[in-house]
Amino acid sequence: MRLVSLTLALAGGLAMTTPIAAQGRQVFVNRVRLPEATLSALEQAGAPRIPDGRYWYDPLCGAWGLEGGQARGFVLAGLRLGGPLPADISGGGTGVFINGRELHPLDVQGLQQLVGPVQRGRYWVDAQGNAGLEGGPVLVNLFQLASQLYRQNGGVGENYGNGGSAYMNMNTGIGIITDGQGGAAVFNH
Repeated sequence: MRLVSLTLALAGGLAMTTPIAAQGRQVFVNRVRLPEATLSALEQAGAPRIPDGRYWYDPLCGAWGLEGGQARGFVLAGLRLGGPLPADISGGGTGVFINGRELHPLDVQGLQQLVGPVQRGRYWVDAQGNAGLEGGPVLVNLFQLASQLYRQNGGVGENYGNGGSAYMNMNTGIGIITDGQGGAAVFNH
């Protein structure tokens, strides 16, 4: 294995060498470092190279984001990546939990654009956008609700065909984009 070193010049003419290649990739999902074999398998299956960093992933609905932050998007649900989803991985502070993760304030804002005021509590969401109270039946489909909201309000948005669409509330800058295949993301412009 080729060892790459980084040499830093320090005050007083001293130098320090840190072996970068020996550390390997630093990709953490749900606070567990992913093995090189897992990263290689993902990339061979067509996933883009995942930059080093700390991420969270909800295997029930496919949501993902940077540790301490809101959802950045959705990928295939059900992947076996990292450890269990920690409740505090998004920074939380909202008292609103989905699939065990306390939502980031921006996630709650996006959800409120779809369903109105969101009560503190524990909820579930699956990869098809179905949602309900934890342990209870389906109460709403978030993807259908987003599509309906778009049509009703004539919001800024587009229909991409095959069920994919995007909607943004011009007053708040918060919206949702769906791919029509079970993936969706809430965003704040």
